[in-house]
Amino acid sequence: MRPARVLFVLVPKLHLLDLAGPAQVFSTANDLGYGYEVSYVAESDEVMTAQGVPLRTQVSWPELEPGDLVLVPGWRSPRLSPEPPIGPAIRQRLRDHHASGGTVASVCSGADALGWAGLLDGRRFTTHHDLTDELADRYPRATIVRDVLYVEDDRVITSAGIASGIDLALHLVAIDYGALAAARVAREMVVYARRNGDELQESAMLRHRGHLNDLAHRVQDVIDTQYADRLPLAELAGRIGVSERTLTRIFTTATGLTPLRYQQLLRLERAEHLIGHGATIESAARTVGFEDARMLRRLRSRTPVQT
Repeated sequence: MRPARVLFVLVPKLHLLDLAGPAQVFSTANDLGYGYEVSYVAESDEVMTAQGVPLRTQVSWPELEPGDLVLVPGWRSPRLSPEPPIGPAIRQRLRDHHASGGTVASVCSGADALGWAGLLDGRRFTTHHDLTDELADRYPRATIVRDVLYVEDDRVITSAGIASGIDLALHLVAIDYGALAAARVAREMVVYARRNGDELQESAMLRHRGHLNDLAHRVQDVIDTQYADRLPLAELAGRIGVSERTLTRIFTTATGLTPLRYQQLLRLERAEHLIGHGATIESAARTVGFEDARMLRRLRSRTPVQT
């Protein structure tokens, strides 16, 4: 299978970070072995950014497939122009890609481009907090969602602005390749891995990765991939090459949890997912590594999964 294509549509006066943040996520993911092919297109072969850096790009669109993503970064917009930021040809391209089963996304004011293409109508969306009222008025058939990082509605994904484009891109990597892949990308980029967009929920696998301690990340890498296995503290410490006491101290300082508690949270979240999809408590408990359902019942009774 060919790598999924991520196509950025560049608009004049775009913000560099709106573009560079998500592009870095997907290119880093590709470097780590997750298949993405990043490319860029615009209405002219040179686009001036809001920060004064000119960008050279292509004007011809590649052939897209349903698994591909088209993303419109935001541009400098204290007030939105009454004129569309993209021409009719690109608006039609966006509509056609979505109609064929593809995903379209935006960062910040890029939501306005999706709106002009008719892709916000009947859907929930978000944008930068400075633009929410204006876009809510401009697109009365859409529903604005305030104070969130990103919203996904029927393969139309909008994000709040600037750094939230990174959150959106990590979320998409997690959907494509799993939470561990997103955590690896975030770690490589030295950013806080998060998935709380439209949902208030965050995976424990990502929620406790917001630190820069390499040893703790290495231990998490082991637990993330083997959370259903028995992982004695002595074995974990031996793999990392430190004492049990040192491992516990460093891990707890970095994550706020002991290694055992972290593993239990991963097991609990996975079990909740299985139960939510029809599994019995007993079968879920066995699948995630508990010897029987008693421990799972105790954890469910005393542990909010979001904690």
